[in-house]
Amino acid sequence: MDKLDTILPLLYRSFLETVLMVSISIFFAVLIGLPLGILLFVTSERQLFKAKTLNTVLGFIVNVVRSFPFIILIVAIMPFATWLVNASHGPIFASVALSIAAIPLFARLAESSFHSIDKGVIEASIAGGAPLSQIITDVLIPESKRSLTQAITLTIISIIAFSATAGVVGGGGIGDLAIRYGYYRYDTFVMLITVVLLIIIVQLVQWIGDFLSNREG
Repeated sequence: MDKLDTILPLLYRSFLETVLMVSISIFFAVLIGLPLGILLFVTSERQLFKAKTLNTVLGFIVNVVRSFPFIILIVAIMPFATWLVNASHGPIFASVALSIAAIPLFARLAESSFHSIDKGVIEASIAGGAPLSQIITDVLIPESKRSLTQAITLTIISIIAFSATAGVVGGGGIGDLAIRYGYYRYDTFVMLITVVLLIIIVQLVQWIGDFLSNREG
């Protein structure tokens, strides 16, 4: 009981740090990843705005970033992240790498969501003379709301997993607590409670995502 009383304040602080990292990362993932996903989709469709060269370049960049294991990515961009946020550790510092990892992931998921739209709906809009901007705002996004909600859910869960890895380089959060107090000190209790908390968070995020997705359906 004494150990639980000692670890609870640390666990609460780590939980808030994880929430902060995930919130910042998913904000930039949607802010940048959604337009990127739209661009990847429209440049691959002949009827919309086929631009093979642009699509190839964007696809290559997205695939290169996605191919980096997160632990290598966060170490590789440490100088840039330190310069950007003027810090070499902590949740804000880790959010830079988390955002960079999340943006291409969400972009590809968004692109896949748009590809699942019935081609007939898009063709009808084109036949009706709708401009590309209107097709994007009135057809692509509304028709893929359910799929985009699932994409956001999956991206958040991926970020939570990445954030645990960020603890290796002092990124803060639940992963950092597990490493510093569980792994380094061989404290099985701390390791167990952090794993259980991460499982609960992921399950809660998945439940909320499924609930919102079903409402869109």
